[in-house]
Amino acid sequence: MRKICVITTTRAEYGLLFWLMKGLSADQEVGFQLVVTGTHLSADFGSTIDQIREDGFHIDRSFNLEMTDDSPIGISHSLSVALKGFSTAFSTLSPDIIVLLGDRFELLGAASAALIANIPVAHIHGGELTMGAIDDAVRHSITKMSMWHFVSTEVYRQRVIQLGEEPSRVFHVGGMGQDNIRKLDLMTKTEIQDNLGFKFARHNLLITYHPETLDPEAGLKHFEDLLFALNELTETFLIFTRPNADTGHHALNTLLENFVDQHPENSRLFSSLGQLRYLSVMKQVDAVVGNSSSGIIEAPSLKTATVNVGDRQLGRIAAESVIHVKADRNSLQKAFKILYSPSFQKKLPKIINPYGNGGASEKILKILKNINFTNKNQKKFHDN
Repeated sequence: MRKICVITTTRAEYGLLFWLMKGLSADQEVGFQLVVTGTHLSADFGSTIDQIREDGFHIDRSFNLEMTDDSPIGISHSLSVALKGFSTAFSTLSPDIIVLLGDRFELLGAASAALIANIPVAHIHGGELTMGAIDDAVRHSITKMSMWHFVSTEVYRQRVIQLGEEPSRVFHVGGMGQDNIRKLDLMTKTEIQDNLGFKFARHNLLITYHPETLDPEAGLKHFEDLLFALNELTETFLIFTRPNADTGHHALNTLLENFVDQHPENSRLFSSLGQLRYLSVMKQVDAVVGNSSSGIIEAPSLKTATVNVGDRQLGRIAAESVIHVKADRNSLQKAFKILYSPSFQKKLPKIINPYGNGGASEKILKILKNINFTNKNQKKFHDN
């Protein structure tokens, strides 16, 4: 029986992997293994390991990455802990394939440990660009340490091939987030209000702003400008989720907590909403605001607009529902005027999402079950 080990380290990535994990755990022809670490074990991020257990998954291994220090030295320390933790887990579990999604720094530890242990990696959502974050280099590095690639658009497939990966090992399956939108029974506006304890206003925004890891100090200033622009909006309820555990996230959290404390009448802050509540809120709001990839990849499927702030997501393919804006006060004020303009609002019902309409999880499961491999990590460099 082929043993397939899935790694999850964050709330967002778990939400994207959910249906693939469901399929693997229910399939009698594969041995499903699960390793949980990262912010899942942090109370500051909602202790989402509890949600994974509540969803019915057996966790084979979990370990703490010691992510209390968000300085470059602290992040490097967490990466070293990740390398050791994954090495130990893989030695015990002896998986045949390891599944990684995305570009978190801790996944470098997982990919490196797998490479050294001669365990092939299947990487999801490679080939994408986020030129305003170190994630870009992490993602491409994981690509070179992976055997199979499951990408979300044809453009990204060609980029993975451009990196020297053989076309026969690169599969265009679409975005993973679309499976949640297709399969989850999203909550109504009333159900959201009752569950989260607030009332929607005339206008509503869902805001997630992650650190700009290539320039954390500039990112802090940009977030201050975003909060200033948000504060100028009238009749608007602001729903914030906390940033990722990247370099500089503590300073962002402090600004965020102070803002919400000063504006209790029209703002709420959540450590983690989970996929059901997050997507349900996303469907009801006027826009997703900030620099989260969910505003680029998932929001268009719900016909929800996005105000994409700054350079963190620079380079990603985006639908016409995405307003790209520089992270300064004047530009942000103009972006919100565009958002609520009749001409822009008229576009939203007709938006087509370039990341597809779902089905990625089923495609990946079928390929992972049936793919043949002998020389586990031996591959040719494909010259274009």
